[in-house]
Amino acid sequence: MMEPLKVMYFSPVAASHGHDEIFAQMALNHKLPDTEVHITSMPETEGRFSHIEFRSYEAMVTRGIIRAARQAALEGFDAFAIGCFYDTALHDAREISGDMVVTAPCVSSCEIAASLANRFGVIVGRRKWVNQMGATVREHGHGHRLSGFYHVELGVTEFQLDHSETERRLVEAGRKAVEEEFAEAIILGCTMEVGFYRDLEKRLGVPVIDPSIAALKRAEHAAILKKQCGWKPSRRWSCEAPPEDEITRIGGFDEGDAFGNRIVVQAADPARSTA
Repeated sequence: MMEPLKVMYFSPVAASHGHDEIFAQMALNHKLPDTEVHITSMPETEGRFSHIEFRSYEAMVTRGIIRAARQAALEGFDAFAIGCFYDTALHDAREISGDMVVTAPCVSSCEIAASLANRFGVIVGRRKWVNQMGATVREHGHGHRLSGFYHVELGVTEFQLDHSETERRLVEAGRKAVEEEFAEAIILGCTMEVGFYRDLEKRLGVPVIDPSIAALKRAEHAAILKKQCGWKPSRRWSCEAPPEDEITRIGGFDEGDAFGNRIVVQAADPARSTA
């Protein structure tokens, strides 16, 4: 029998903030039967962040994302998804991922939305995020498809507190995007907006992309292509990885725990086990 696909979804915040169970349920609901998904998060030694809305927070967790991606590659994972819509450290993690494919929510969501519509809007939590996320969308080559960003003034940690209020704000922003600015699809611009997309699709009448699911499924798809077609990350020119002897000499890449928590969503088995 073929070995199961192995995908890791890494949440770049501390495990103590309780996001892992939410993403484990998402993976359980959406992964293919023969895919094994590990939901992991940042160890407390890398910082007790509950969100990384600020660039300074992002800069501080970048080291942890790189270490996590490297450890996942060493453990033989086929693909790795970084669980933040800023696509934090995406290029950095790709550089040291070996044969493991690395993706993230923004790039994944834009690719999926572009396959379903010519024009999409992104609903974000706070106005603060728009400048940076706009640059990310443009970097990924989708700026010409963007109808705009629509903020609902909820922080990362607030989306899951009152689901009815969150949905009300998301619907209001979505209607503005679709009815006033002619968006043909909607992307939810934060992984903590997980769980709302189906109801929004019914109410807005357009595809609504959940970025956490998008990142997981893009990672899973990359893992399939790797297994079936042998398509692995390039290591030429700009994709060159740092020399292993230099990594060893510098230190800091492999010492200590790379993960603060790990929930394993088993292949071909709905039961979860915590490691």
